[in-house]
Amino acid sequence: MPHRTKSAIRDPRKEHKDTKKEKTVKNVVSLTLTDKEQRAMERITKATSKKSAEVIREAFGFWISRRQRLCLDT
Repeated sequence: MPHRTKSAIRDPRKEHKDTKKEKTVKNVVSLTLTDKEQRAMERITKATSKKSAEVIREAFGFWISRRQRLCLDT
């Protein structure tokens, strides 16, 4: 009979006990950039110490608020 450690013998119900954190839904969007846009993105991420996704989300937020101010979207 093989020797099993405590980690190998787990009650599956206990694994879910620690999952009290809210799960966030992540929506993935693919984006194609030109070489010029990619270089600009690299400059921005280095200057701000932000990830590309953060920069894009921020830019999208600015774009949405501008459209709302112009009453193009409701």
